[in-house]
Parts: sequence; C-alpha cells; structure tokens
Amino acid sequence: MNYLALASDYDGTLAHDGHVSESTLGAIERLKASGRKFILVTGRELPELQKTFPRLDVCDIVVVENGAVLYWPSEGREEVLGEPPPEAFIAEMVRREVKPFSCGRCIFATWKPLDAAVLEAIQELGIGYQVILNKGAVMVLPSGINKATGLAEALKRTEISPRNIVAVGDAENDHAFLDFCGVAAAVSNALPALKEKCDIVTAGDHGSGVEQLIDMILADDLRTMRSRRPRHEASERVGSV
Repeated sequence: MNYLALASDYDGTLAHDGHVSESTLGAIERLKASGRKFILVTGRELPELQKTFPRLDVCDIVVVENGAVLYWPSEGREEVLGEPPPEAFIAEMVRREVKPFSCGRCIFATWKPLDAAVLEAIQELGIGYQVILNKGAVMVLPSGINKATGLAEALKRTEISPRNIVAVGDAENDHAFLDFCGVAAAVSNALPALKEKCDIVTAGDHGSGVEQLIDMILADDLRTMRSRRPRHEASERVGSV
C-alpha cells in the first residue's frame, strides 16, 4: 500500500454548503477500514467546524485555521502552531470598521473586499503577517503558516511521508498543501487554476468527487494513475517530514 492517507479540504470539497453527505461519510469509513488515515485540512476555526461538522470523529487529525492549529478528535487535544493576532492589529481593524471578523487561536478572518484595508494595516503596523484568500474569505496569519506547513507538522506526528499522501481541494488556499503531497486531486467544482496543477480531476463535484477519489484509491492504490504535473520531491517544498 503506497498511499497511506487522504488529506481533504472541507468547504467546497468534502462539504457542499457546509454539509457532508452520509454517502461521503460512508466512503471515508471505507477508506479508514482499509487501514488508511483521513486528515481534514481547513481554514475554519475549530469551534465553528465542530458545530458545522459534528462527525469529526471520522478524522484522524484535523488541521484548522489554515495550518495554524492541529486537533486530534480521539483525544480532544489541540496544538497551536503560531501566535495570536497582535492586539494592535485587532484595534486597527476595529478603528477601520472592518466587519464582520473573527479571531481564532492564530487566525484573523474576514471577507472581501476588506482585504485591501487588512493589507494596508499590516503594512502600516510593520507586522510579519500574510493575507491568504479563499474565494470570498480573507484570512490573516503569521508569515510562514499555511495548509502545507500545518499538514507537515501533522505528518511528523504520524510518521507518514507526504509522498504517501493523496490530497484533494478546490480553491486558492489549497495550492500549497496539494503541491506538498504525493498526489494532488481537485473536485470538478474547483477553480480552473487549481485543476490545471493537479494529477487528478474528479468527475463529481464536492463530496461526490471525494467519494470517487476514495474509490480510486481503494481499487488499485492509484497504480493506473498518470500524473498531469511534474513529479518532484514533496519534502523539498515544505521542510523534511
């Protein structure tokens, strides 16, 4: 068995309008019954995700806040990988009337078209933070944190190489962690720019596409897959795992 785990984005990939279907949950359970792991990688904050997706128990590890926090559902344990947003930045967001917004352990999140005001504040304050876009969402995180770095930390704890991971996503903030893994897949509703860089584009959208990908993994461990992107070592892109 070459591919030991599936790492999936949540919104727009596993979930459709925030909901994960029973058939998709069944596919994840089949994947886990084969001895493989399922890792969720999302920009959402953990409390919100727990309310939206009460079946986190199907996940071996959850990477939340776009790579800033790890969560082990079986243990109820969190590991924070970054610093909280600076108080001066939050105060500046309030002063500029940037709303709505939310703050997690590390992430500051709001919506377009407020990204310009957010970027101006970061530059004026001279803080080492970055703006990451995900369709309409605007996420602010410490520089160097993204879905790939969060997944890399998760894999260190499981002692699985990124070469043995299949990853699937749909949007801008998924580029990093898809490129990090051995096989990159996009669901059919993914952004065209993401599809172009993936090995696999599923016929199905959202969860049905994830189900198809799981069936492909279980059928022959992707032995018949033909890569659509240049093959290179994942560990060269995000540290050594």
